[in-house]
Amino acid sequence: MKIGINTFLFTSPFTNRSTRLFAQFKAWGFDGVEIAVENPADIDPAFVKTQLDRYGLGCTSVCACFPPSRDLRGTAAQQRATVRYLRDLVEMAELLGTDIVMGPLYSSTGRAEAVPRTEYRLQWRTVRDHLQSICDHAADHGKVICLEPLNRFETDFLNTVDQGLQMIDEVNSPALKLLLDTFHMNIEEKDPADAIRRAGKHVGHIHASASDRGTPGKDHVDWSGVAQALRDIHYEGAVVIESFTQDVQIIARAAAIWRQIEPSRDEIATKGLAFLRRTFQ
Repeated sequence: MKIGINTFLFTSPFTNRSTRLFAQFKAWGFDGVEIAVENPADIDPAFVKTQLDRYGLGCTSVCACFPPSRDLRGTAAQQRATVRYLRDLVEMAELLGTDIVMGPLYSSTGRAEAVPRTEYRLQWRTVRDHLQSICDHAADHGKVICLEPLNRFETDFLNTVDQGLQMIDEVNSPALKLLLDTFHMNIEEKDPADAIRRAGKHVGHIHASASDRGTPGKDHVDWSGVAQALRDIHYEGAVVIESFTQDVQIIARAAAIWRQIEPSRDEIATKGLAFLRRTFQ
């Protein structure tokens, strides 16, 4: 398995200038970079690809970002903007040399409401229909859309592996898979390793995130169980560190990072990488 790092740990938004981070990522020993694209106009994907190649790094995936203006179950304008954004990311992924566009693609992050079941079912159908169209576009480009279940405090829409599998079944596209995040699974799954095995061939991407959003391995996640489950399903994709600190303030607010969890973000990256190498490889 390749080990990558999400750019949110060090910068937001990611721009062409952010490629200066690549030299350090390579020096630390990462195989690839997960690029969070908040605004497609902020980067020239061809230039970013040349910088990845310069340092011998791959793009593990394109991370989609969902502020309030993007929501597949929102207003008509929000839905249109989100579909355009995701189609743009599919085409950007082609230029960056990755097969994966991932994230909580169904709704703006932090939207957690108690809506009636009839309204929830209507939202579900709306999201499903949009995902079918987006997955058709992804399939045309040979790309995969990875849907991320989030914990109950960040969304009321899709929290568990089983819900994700239901959406995959209804969308019925080979271009739709799951992104499983150990932080969210630690909250929502009774047995994260068993959830990984249930997802099986539908697992398209993995986020390695500590139970407190700090350094993978310095927490109570059952990492050996997660690693064994990934071996059991013959997962060969990337494992990407996704952690957050107060250094990047806009992301700290979005992820509710109100205190200093670790001594530094460099330590999260280096010690997390060393731990994941031992555990997953």
